[in-house]
Amino acid sequence: MRMNDLRQIPSVDALLRHADIKVFRQEFGDALVVETLREKLTDFRNTYKSTSLIFSIPEFVKQVTTSLQEKTQITLLPVINATGVILHTNLGRAVLSDSAINHVEQISGGYSALEFNVESGGRGARSVHAHDILVRLTGAEDALVVNNNAAAVLLVLTVLARRKQVVISRGQLVEIGGGFRVPEVMKVSGARLVEVGTTNRVRLEDFEEALKNGAGLVMRAHASNFKIIGFTEEPELSDLVSLTHKHNALFIDDIGSGALIDTTQFGLSKEPLVQDSVTAGADIVCFSGDKLLGGPQAGIIVGKKELIARIKKHPLARAVRADKLCLAALEATLAHYLKGNALDNIPVWKMIALQPDDLQKRTIQWQKELGTGEVIPEVSTIGGGSLPGGTLPTFVLAIQAKQIDKALAQLRKNNPPIIGRIKDDRILFDPRTVLESEEQNLLNGIKRILLKETS
Repeated sequence: MRMNDLRQIPSVDALLRHADIKVFRQEFGDALVVETLREKLTDFRNTYKSTSLIFSIPEFVKQVTTSLQEKTQITLLPVINATGVILHTNLGRAVLSDSAINHVEQISGGYSALEFNVESGGRGARSVHAHDILVRLTGAEDALVVNNNAAAVLLVLTVLARRKQVVISRGQLVEIGGGFRVPEVMKVSGARLVEVGTTNRVRLEDFEEALKNGAGLVMRAHASNFKIIGFTEEPELSDLVSLTHKHNALFIDDIGSGALIDTTQFGLSKEPLVQDSVTAGADIVCFSGDKLLGGPQAGIIVGKKELIARIKKHPLARAVRADKLCLAALEATLAHYLKGNALDNIPVWKMIALQPDDLQKRTIQWQKELGTGEVIPEVSTIGGGSLPGGTLPTFVLAIQAKQIDKALAQLRKNNPPIIGRIKDDRILFDPRTVLESEEQNLLNGIKRILLKETS
């Protein structure tokens, strides 16, 4: 084709009548198809100026197909988590229970009583959902659910601490994922930060001095993703709450993980329990729904009724409110705790409770089916800013790969993507975080990718 043959390139209208393009119009819609045709025709003309390309309808259709698929590709994909990190922040944290999934499906598939009072037939409030169960489980006077715990902390400080001094230990001026820094959150809320103690040691008298100088609130923040060990000291929660109330100040406890079950029974370190903070007298307790609670992403605020009422009325509360899918999943998750069957039904706790012997047997079965790899003892981690440094004994399947990076990339291209971890130039697959329903897809992917790569 010579330069003057550019006129022979089909127009958009002509291409729209082509049989293959007609199929695209049905699947992707006219607007997107026309846009893509114009883009690809422009690309061809620009390339043609410096080459001797021949316009080919089949080749052009392939390019249009690829472009349409890329433009409509859904990016939030399910993945197989074989890392052994139970609350993997990058992989969506907590896996929901079957009943939570079913309830979300019911609520999302039709209309719901989100803000409708079924008894009176009038307008209702979304804040009633999960409210009664939270009050019953924690012993708090009132409760409010927002979209995540960072929002919960910001909302509480904005309402209760604006233009007031808030006392916090220097060792708790933490930064968690996504750049959430406690000092910056305090600044945004309008609170005035008062640091006391040192990074590793803080005493009751440090807080008392600040309270005597007019501080209106004391805040305790969960360490989240780090741990201070060695020469450390901090006052007991009950003593700190008593001191705070003695000076007519409020105590806010941001415990982060939202644990309602004692973690020490699984050989893990003690994680703050929501009900313990309420019992100790904390005025407000904030925690996450998608960490050790094992539910959806949510921020939960429990505490004194008068304070929660003020928080609910603030304009920011509407901006950070939870949606119907979050509330549906949260209610179903909390119901497990109320019924006493959380350990048997909530995946996070089921994974934590798995015993090394059972994990070893499962990994040996993988090894037998694949005919390769080595079963070795390893550790799983909790993750998600919960129990920093906490690990659980496990067994993993370790497979050697000639080109680790290439093999990992191929595993990520599997459908669904398979995510493992690397150690000593081997790829490790931990059964603790692989759901039974995912197991065959995992093994099929390893056979197709790794065994072919190592052969």
